[in-house]
Amino acid sequence: MILTKENIANSIVLLCLATFVLWYAIDTHNASSSMENIILILPVAAITLCLCIYEFFTQKEIQAKEEKDDFLSVIPVVILFTIYVLTLEILGFDIGTIIFLGLFLFFHGEKRLPWILGYSLVYGFIIAYFFSAMLPYPMPMTILPTDY
Repeated sequence: MILTKENIANSIVLLCLATFVLWYAIDTHNASSSMENIILILPVAAITLCLCIYEFFTQKEIQAKEEKDDFLSVIPVVILFTIYVLTLEILGFDIGTIIFLGLFLFFHGEKRLPWILGYSLVYGFIIAYFFSAMLPYPMPMTILPTDY
């Protein structure tokens, strides 16, 4: 690994992220090691730590300056996310997630309507089903049943 300012900054961010994830996983396990409480946190923590280690050892020197998104290009996504969160109770988590994913893909340059619809429907329902099944409280849904 070549030591550049970017690699040092990236390594510090990775170290902070790994430290936080490790602390959170240990704290969760110490609070309650029952399977219901750690079924999601420990696998996600392990995957995140593995990704941090992988990224740390595969950092390369940045050859070309990365194209930065200017502030104005981020505003539509921030507004879209705000509308998504504020309308979840009205639209339901399932329909709201599908609409958010479709519009997010569109704002990021995807123009193929079948791809936007297919991706949004498949992953929107998968995400909604996963969270409604994993969370101990009911999620507002429009199409999917809320009691699993």
